[in-house]
Order: sequence, then structure tokens, then C-alpha cells
Amino acid sequence: MTVRFACAASALTLASALSAPAFAQGPDSLSVDAAAATAVVTTARGNSDDPIATFDLTPAAPAVAAAPGSSEVAVSSAVIAAAAAAQSAPAPRDERFSVVLNQDAFFGFYPTFNGLIPVGDNVDFSFYGIMWTTDAFATAVPGAVVPNLGSDLWTEFGIGANVLLNDGKLQIKPQVGLTNGALLSRGVRGPNAVPTGTGGNFADGIVPSLTVNYADSTFEAEYYGGYYAALTNRNDAGALDFLHTWINAGYKFSSNVSAGAHYELLSNTRTKGGGTAVVYQWLGPYVQFSLKKGFFARFTAGADIEEGGDGDFYKLAVGMSF
Repeated sequence: MTVRFACAASALTLASALSAPAFAQGPDSLSVDAAAATAVVTTARGNSDDPIATFDLTPAAPAVAAAPGSSEVAVSSAVIAAAAAAQSAPAPRDERFSVVLNQDAFFGFYPTFNGLIPVGDNVDFSFYGIMWTTDAFATAVPGAVVPNLGSDLWTEFGIGANVLLNDGKLQIKPQVGLTNGALLSRGVRGPNAVPTGTGGNFADGIVPSLTVNYADSTFEAEYYGGYYAALTNRNDAGALDFLHTWINAGYKFSSNVSAGAHYELLSNTRTKGGGTAVVYQWLGPYVQFSLKKGFFARFTAGADIEEGGDGDFYKLAVGMSF
């Protein structure tokens, strides 16, 4: 904000430009229209020769001068109230949509998307989806020589809320989704729990999850925990449940480059035989490159630290936000 001082023999005038709130970068980026308000400070001398000052912030109206010899301060309460309300108002958020292309050593290739629609000062309605493309997650066909490429592929869709705290640096997103296909339910089954090969199921499973993100100018971190529970054929010995969780944290070297560490766990909480088993535990570093318009690429690699783990892991994510 530019402040100009003008001196005269009997008056000191202070004019400052104020503009309507523009929250491109949040509440701190408040600017004020030059024609919105003018502050006038007038000094006069009374019998005691003491300076008298009056302030008038009324837009496009004459200054309210105090009587000589008094110390009265006249301020436009309407303008002050409007300015205070503008400063305390939350930053307006646009609708956002993100698409991420993922590939890793276990799940294969799976595009994801997430949409956010503001519904309150600090709350967004959230919807998301995951398009799993690995044919091993599709319907089991007994005796088939060629896998079910492109048919009955596992598909996940859900909704939830995104809560913004600490000026948006901390975001907490509880969601619940449905899986559709055959991975959890093991597909349509006939007598003796033998797969019939007739396709997957709508509402194959339910997925309650929680995602927590934190990001400021130097630090970034993410936690995800999701529980995949079969809804169809739950009494069938072939149905599966599993827990998928990860946590990572890193340092931002600049607005374009960050790096840190990643830990991820996939555990079957109910397997085909009814027991439990850890599928993998991944631990390793990541590096991420980000661009100003919402594009990023993150590569993560390391070792499977689970006892009996079958070697290294790697995962690549390429995303864009609109």
C-alpha cells in the first residue's frame, strides 16, 4: 500500500489507496480501491496552540473536521467495519480437480482423480476414483489361458469431505468409497465356492479412508490409511480384506524441488484361508518436481523390508491440478 504525506501551513493530509478484497493468495493479499476511502488528518491551533487531529475515512465524502481546540477523533465506523469484515473473511476457493497417473511394482498402472467443491468457509465436498488396470485384480476364470484383459477390471469410486485448517496448510480428508469388480469378493461364485467366471460385482467392497496432508514453504507430509472390506460373498473363504497405509515427509528445497522419505504397508487382514498376511512393507526415499501451474512428478524407490520380501520397490506418480 502506498502512503503519501502532504504538508501545508495548517493541514497535514494523508491519502491512501484501498481496493476491494482480492484473495488471490489468501486473506493477507487484501488490497483496497483507491476511490474507496480517503483519510484526512487536519491540524489546527486553538488558544493552547496544541495540534488537533481528525480522521475521516468516509468514501467520496467531505472530511469531518474537529473543532479547533479539541482532541476529538471522528472516524467513519461504516468504513472501519467494512475493512475489518474484509480482513477477517476467508479466502474464496475455486473448485479444483486433480488427475494423477500412477504405476508401481505391485498395483501396476492405475489412474486416479479427485475433485473438490467448496461448501463452507473451511470445508470442501470431495469425490474421487481409482481405475485399477491390473488384470490379476479382475474376475478369476478357471482354466483360462488368456487373462481377462479389459473386462471386469477393479474400479473404485467414493465421496467425502476435505477440511482445511491452519490457513489451508493442513488438510484432513475422510472419505468412503465402493469398489466394483472381483478382487475382494473374488467374483461370482457357484457351488463349493468355485468361480463361475461370469463377471465381477457392483459394490464388491467398501473403503473407509483418511488422508492428511500438510504443506508450507519448506515442509511437506502426507498420511493415508484405507481399509478395504469385502461386501459381497463375505462368508466365502475366497473373499479378501486388506489394509493399505503409507506416510511420507520431505523438505522443499525450492518451489520446484522437494525430497524426503516414504513408508508404505499393504496387509491382508483376511486371506483366502481366513488368516492374515503382510504383502509388503516398503521404505525408501522420494524426489518430487513441481511446476507453478499444478503439474508434478514424484519418483519413489527403495526396499521391501518385510521378512521374506521379494526385492526392491519403485513407484512413479505424474499429476496435474486444474
